[in-house]
Amino acid sequence: MEEKDKKENGEYIGEIKGGMRPSMKLVVMGIVNKKPKSIEVTLSSKPQEEDTEADVGLQLKVSFMEKAVQRNARLAGKWGPSENTLSFFPFAPGEAFKMEIVCEHQQFRILVDGQPLCGFSHRLSQLASLTALRVFGDLQLTKVA
Repeated sequence: MEEKDKKENGEYIGEIKGGMRPSMKLVVMGIVNKKPKSIEVTLSSKPQEEDTEADVGLQLKVSFMEKAVQRNARLAGKWGPSENTLSFFPFAPGEAFKMEIVCEHQQFRILVDGQPLCGFSHRLSQLASLTALRVFGDLQLTKVA
């Protein structure tokens, strides 16, 4: 992690050079806190969370209470319907994980520890506008690539 300045209390904001495009893969590795509530991973067009105008191509919300991973997107300031279907819940308190977000032509594919977790069809046509990766919540990041 060379970007120490951007990572404080479990939050990381990184730039995706040139934006997302098919066949691109993002990797988020970390260790879940002992008493986790949630972890959030967001791919957006602007890193500032306060900017409600920013498009969000993918928001992943991991909820430990509900053992759910919610996916959503925001276009022109409006959130769409969220998707919750999961084959399994891969996160455990105190455990390390490796999440991969693979950008395909039709969807994002999300894998955790090498197992396909879920997909999320693109709602944003301009994938290249997704230039910010934000990770925050109850975790310690070990690597973001």
